[in-house]
Amino acid sequence: MVVRKEKKSRKMRGYRTMGWGSKGQHRNRGAKGGRQVGMHKHKWSWLVKYGKDWYGKHGFVNPTSVKISAISLRDLQTSIENGSIKIDEKDGKKIVDLTKYGFDKLLGSGNLNISGLNIIVRHATEKAKQKLEKIGGQVILTPNS
Repeated sequence: MVVRKEKKSRKMRGYRTMGWGSKGQHRNRGAKGGRQVGMHKHKWSWLVKYGKDWYGKHGFVNPTSVKISAISLRDLQTSIENGSIKIDEKDGKKIVDLTKYGFDKLLGSGNLNISGLNIIVRHATEKAKQKLEKIGGQVILTPNS
């Protein structure tokens, strides 16, 4: 294979078709190849033969990239004070079911000043568990469903 000293585009400039004839060869999108128009119309026979996966989704979606909705102890305290999260009482115990409010995880940042509070949640950090036990509460973990 012979290597050119200069790029081909330097030659024939100013000659309208630059050596490719008068009927528009090497001009439009069709000369570039690749994915373009007509694949669902007049190029359908090519698509059936060579382009089986032309349409549709491709690739892999990582299942670990699912978002976990979390709430910290600080945000839980303000939500209880605002009334957006309510404390239920069962058998003389204060219970907050965070799964009912759409939260999956309890984080340990901030402080909670409601003593004896039991929190039902799917996941919780060790720091959150320790802080709740210190004020007389506990974290009740539910299985993932």
